[in-house]
Amino acid sequence: MRIAVFSDVHSNLEALRIVLAFYEQQNIDMYVCLGDIVGYGPDPNPCCDLVRSVAKHTVLGNHDAAVSDRMDYAYYYDAAKNALNWHKNRLSPENYAWLRGLKYREDAEGFTFCHGSPKNLEEFDYIFTAAQAEGLMDLWDNLGQVTFIGHSHLTKAFSLHPSGVREVHPPIIHLDPGHKYVVTVGSVGQPRDNDNRACCTILDTQTQQISYHRLRYDIRKVARKIFHSDLSSDFGKRLFFGV
Repeated sequence: MRIAVFSDVHSNLEALRIVLAFYEQQNIDMYVCLGDIVGYGPDPNPCCDLVRSVAKHTVLGNHDAAVSDRMDYAYYYDAAKNALNWHKNRLSPENYAWLRGLKYREDAEGFTFCHGSPKNLEEFDYIFTAAQAEGLMDLWDNLGQVTFIGHSHLTKAFSLHPSGVREVHPPIIHLDPGHKYVVTVGSVGQPRDNDNRACCTILDTQTQQISYHRLRYDIRKVARKIFHSDLSSDFGKRLFFGV
């Protein structure tokens, strides 16, 4: 089975289209989105529509929770807060209802999918370090072979074993028997690992491998849309640098 796992689209339609076109050539059996379909970018409704059309499972991201009135985002910094207000006012009733109904976590085919850490799901905690990954050891029996997360827009991944936790590195992660993994899949629409290409992953259950893929898309087109909207121009500028 080949499972497409992607996250953090952030209303970047051009990046999402490139990722989905790539997946169409990869014999994908199931699509999973790890949330944050909205936020920052210029096209919340078309991105929601596309994800709804392809993903068998989509989990709730913090930006999705914000625009669907499932969390208080008053503490967000002004530009992000203003973007969420802008998106919320433009969401179709159907997409608002869909986001409002998403679960924090899905388990399928022996794998776990959530936006942030599987601990304290509603808090959307990050997992940046081996020490943070080690904090999941007490959830061992409640996690799938791989726990896929987004949220940080990075490509951090860790192998968990009773003997210890270690970082593993893209672009190919080999799954060893007796280990569990927490894998951050990067961001489709707003990478922050100093690589401005859209990022997505494929899990192949037959080869027991997870592969990361980086795809170029028309950043200038997305940035122009942002610059001509009421969104912060910084959201367009940062796309060029992958930060």
